This record gives sequence, structure tokens and C-alpha cells, in this order.
Amino acid sequence: MSDAAGWHRLHPLSPAVRAGRLLVAFAIVVLPTFLGGTRSGWDAGIHVLAAALLVGLAAVSWLVTRWRIEDDDLRIETGLIRRSSLRYPLSQVQAIDTVRPGLARIFGLAELRLRMGGTGGSARLAYLPVKQADTLRARLLALAMGAHEDTPEAKEEVLVTVPVGRAVASLVLSAPALVLVAYVVTLATAAALGAGAWRAIAAYAAPILIGDGAALWRRFNRAYRATVAEAPEGIRVRAGLVETSAETIPRGRVQAVRLLEPLLWRPFGWCRLDVDVAGRVRDRGGEHRNERQLRAVLPVGSREEARQLLELLVPSAPVPERRPPRRASLKSPLRYRRLSFGYDSAYIVSTTGRLARVKDWVPLTKVQSIRRAEGPVQRRLGLATVLIDTAGKRFGAALRDVDGSESFDDLERLTDLARIARCA
Repeated sequence: MSDAAGWHRLHPLSPAVRAGRLLVAFAIVVLPTFLGGTRSGWDAGIHVLAAALLVGLAAVSWLVTRWRIEDDDLRIETGLIRRSSLRYPLSQVQAIDTVRPGLARIFGLAELRLRMGGTGGSARLAYLPVKQADTLRARLLALAMGAHEDTPEAKEEVLVTVPVGRAVASLVLSAPALVLVAYVVTLATAAALGAGAWRAIAAYAAPILIGDGAALWRRFNRAYRATVAEAPEGIRVRAGLVETSAETIPRGRVQAVRLLEPLLWRPFGWCRLDVDVAGRVRDRGGEHRNERQLRAVLPVGSREEARQLLELLVPSAPVPERRPPRRASLKSPLRYRRLSFGYDSAYIVSTTGRLARVKDWVPLTKVQSIRRAEGPVQRRLGLATVLIDTAGKRFGAALRDVDGSESFDDLERLTDLARIARCA
């Protein structure tokens, strides 16, 4: 819906989707008490009033929210008592996502998320009809790239598709699954021995088990039929079983890249590839500000698939050939053999890890600051660490435990290379 001034409203069923999850949880908690006949009519009235209040608040939020595109900005106005008008420059868009929770899919709706650079946070349009969301995403991407807004969305080339069987197997070999198995075995053993303390153990472990179960489900949903494709505007990542998502990362917006090889995955040659972008994103309900940045571009894949994507994300990146001096093993005996680093005029790369193998790449054009750190143990051993900071929040490269005198040369050299790269 739109008016003469070009303002648009969200879909009228948006309040139902917003309040749907809360109402389902509310019903699960309250309904058994009514079926058991332990609640009075007064209690029933209070609960119905509370449910109506949730729906009413969602409806009011829909009524006071509108949006439109002004020149090269996305403008969103919202608020009943305290009115706010927010402008999001499309030139600062880091990624554009389309998210469809289970209830939104039933109604044929989708949420559009724009992740902004700097302190812009994220813009959310929840919810729009699927066709309108796809059209609007293509329009916003075109404007973000400096093209005409009517430029059609180009076709994509699928690079990698994650098999469902591999996604399930990777979860079985993950840390949350091992914790879950350990707790179940402990409880089963205590119950078999007839120990009365098993009930206390179960009560203590219940929140951990629920949290682990939720983490496993989120990982599975994000890896289910994950597809990575290349398009002219950037990289497109799609996945999801119940809640589906389609994320578009414009070219040149990646702050850092990480390749992770967990210990239990290495016999199968599996790895995970993450990217970091600037900006923050709210969760679906909007209650928590600093959630995850971007999902793994490749949740679980082979080394060859990761190499193919790395050629797209960090082409012609250097090899980490330099290693710290031998005395660094006294400070980091478990990860010393994995420590290495290197850089050229375009990228910095570093490796680390104790049980897992971790390799990070940072484009020099994305470097925000370079600092030299020296702990008490490092001072005794004549070592230092050169840290590379970007606008992302999850990870960055680091020259760990380098020779103390060489670290000053690296600091000066990297500063010059980053300045030249940004100017270019």
C-alpha cells in the first residue's frame, strides 16, 4: 500500500506474524492449566486480555510504520508517542537479506534487512509480500551499486550446494552435540545406578540441554540446502528449512574472511568459511542488538569448495610463509606449530588454532587500525603481537608472537601498505 507522497506501508498481516511466536509460546504455557481445570474464569480473562494486548501492540506498530525511497536513501518512519524518522544511505549498504520465518511463509510474506556500515546498524522492513520484497531488494542493490533503480536483477551462477547429509553429519561431530551426548550419558548412568541425585542433575542440566538443542537446530536450519552463488552485484547465500533466508553481500563489502577446520571434521576434509561485514543486525523480534554478523558463507564444505570461494572473496591472496621465532613455543606450546602469517600489497593472512585450524584474511583496504600489543610473558621472551582491526566485529588477522624488534618494522610497513591500498 502507498499514498500520493510515495509512502508505503507494510503488509496488513505483519502484526499476525510479529505476535504469532509470542502467542504460540503463551498458549503452550497457559493451555495445559485450563485443560486441567485448575484455573478460574477470572484467570482466563486475564490471559485472554494479555494475548489481546500482544496483538494490539503489534497492530499499533504496523499502523505507525511507513517507508519510502528518497533519492539514494531508504527512509523509515515509526513510533506512536516518540516519532522517529530514520534515513539509511544506500551507498553504505553492506548486505541485503531476505528472511522468511515459518509463519511468514504461511502468509506468503518476507522480511527485508539492510545491514549498514559504520554505526548505521540495520534497517528492517517486516513484513512485505514475497514478490515485492524480491523486487525491492533488486532495486536497492542497484541503487547501492550506483546503477539505475530499474536495473533488473542479474542471473546468478551457483557455485556450491551443501548436501543435507553432510550438514547433519557435521552437526553430529560438533561441540554442542558432544556436550548433549555427555549430559545424556551422565543422566542415564546416574538413573541406572539408582542414585537419587540424578533428578537434581537433570534439573541443573535442563537449561544447558535446551540451549544446546536450540543451537543445533539453528545450525541445521542455516546449513539446510545452503547454496552459494555468484552474481554481478556480489555473493548470494540461500538456506533454510523452516526459516529460509537469502543474503546478498555486495562486492567489496567483506571486512574479513575466516577458514575454520574443526578437529573432528579434518578426517573428512571438511571446513567452514565465514565472512565478516560491518554493521550489526537485530534478531527477529528486535530485542537484542548485537547478534551474529553474517552466517557462514559455506557452513560445511570440502577444501576444494572453500578454495573456489576464496578465489572469489580474496583473489590472489598471499601464503602465510613467515613463522614466529622458536622461543614463542614457550608462551604458546599448543598452537605454536599453527602460527604463521604473511602480507602483500592487498591482503594480510594469519593462521592460528589449538585443536581447530583457523586461517584469517583481511583486505588492506578494510583496515581501520593497526596496533602492537606486548604482554608480560611476551616482554620476557622478546615477542609482540601486531593486531589488525576492521569495521567488522567478529574476527581479524593478527601477527602473533613475532620477534619484538621485527614487530615495529611490520607495524610501520603495514600502516604504509594500508594507506596506499585505501588511496588506490
